[in-house]
Amino acid sequence: MGAKGEQIGIVSITEALRLAQEADLDLVEVAPTARPPVCKLMDYGKFKYESAVKARESRKNQTQTIVKEIKLRPKIDPHDYGTKRGHVERFLKAGDKVKVTIMFRGREQSRPELGFRLLQKLADDVTELGFVESQPKQDGRNMIMVIGPHRRAPERKAEAKPAQSRPVPSPRNEAEAPAEVDAAETPVETSAPAPTDA
Repeated sequence: MGAKGEQIGIVSITEALRLAQEADLDLVEVAPTARPPVCKLMDYGKFKYESAVKARESRKNQTQTIVKEIKLRPKIDPHDYGTKRGHVERFLKAGDKVKVTIMFRGREQSRPELGFRLLQKLADDVTELGFVESQPKQDGRNMIMVIGPHRRAPERKAEAKPAQSRPVPSPRNEAEAPAEVDAAETPVETSAPAPTDA
């Protein structure tokens, strides 16, 4: 093949190399397994650069999903459950998947329904932010469930950023301002120590 994609036909290797040198291009083997092998005249450096740019552009358009993991126990305190639920909500708002793991120890392994109920409660609590991607399943001593974010979650993240950047007034600056008083205006009374007879 020629530089512009035109068919040259079957030529010997020496003839193909001579054509490449005349056109100041490289001879690149495109299909080595074909009979006869197919070669093309091209600027190989330019070809490599253009393919790298295309690869970079395709990577830029891809979104990388990150899987975060939260570990719970079947006998979790309500306050601790609230904290863990807050972490799950934060991850889902950021657009990340969450893998929730319930760890069973000892006799807890004979009561997997406790872990199942806890996972169902967590899934119900975060339904507005995400959906259950894989249902709870027992895996040895652990029970695992994956929650994925809804498609609109990254948009919320972009809207929430401007609200966090507002300035917060410092109470220290307000408290220090009235304390500054001119020393000349306030008289200072000092009492002399009483003389002692020894």
